[in-house]
Amino acid sequence: MRAGRLITFEGGEGAGKSTQAALLADRLRAAGIDVDTTREPGGTDGAEAIRGLIVTGAADRWSAASEALLVNAARADHVARRIRPALAAGRWVVCDRFIDSTLAYQGAGKGADVADLRTLHRFATGDLLPDLTLILDLPIATGLTRAAARPGGEARFEAHDAAFHARVAQGFRDLAASEPGRCRLIDASGTVGAIAALVWESVAPLC
Repeated sequence: MRAGRLITFEGGEGAGKSTQAALLADRLRAAGIDVDTTREPGGTDGAEAIRGLIVTGAADRWSAASEALLVNAARADHVARRIRPALAAGRWVVCDRFIDSTLAYQGAGKGADVADLRTLHRFATGDLLPDLTLILDLPIATGLTRAAARPGGEARFEAHDAAFHARVAQGFRDLAASEPGRCRLIDASGTVGAIAALVWESVAPLC
């Protein structure tokens, strides 16, 4: 049986993660690979219920610690009920956000201790890490403009100030630099097709 893989997409608001995750999943399926696409926070009924608490309301609704606990509660259910079973069955999982969003948003963005965040992740997931993380890097203003055009009321993080988004963006770049074996920094300022080609260059060696 083909081994399961966990591929995650990361980046700031409006970076195009959902679009690229869907395109990658289609290309993997065309190559004969069984793929499950999912997202965080979310992916299971319980995690989606928690998602509503995290992504709606005022920007200051939660402290960094409260937010990190909510994210990891959702992740624990997501990993146990969906991601690990899929990997065990030999499927590939393409996930929109995972641990690196926690490290960038609650860590770099809001000042939560990174060692504490990693401990929470280990407890919530049994230390599950992606096989490959694709970090889509886009100018902050461009991403926020795109995000503002999206329908729906999940705009709590977009409402944070510019300094917060700058810290998050730098946090993602620092993660890419510190874990080059797992993370790839992708220039997301080009066309959808050009970005998809860069994504595939990173994923193809795993196939």
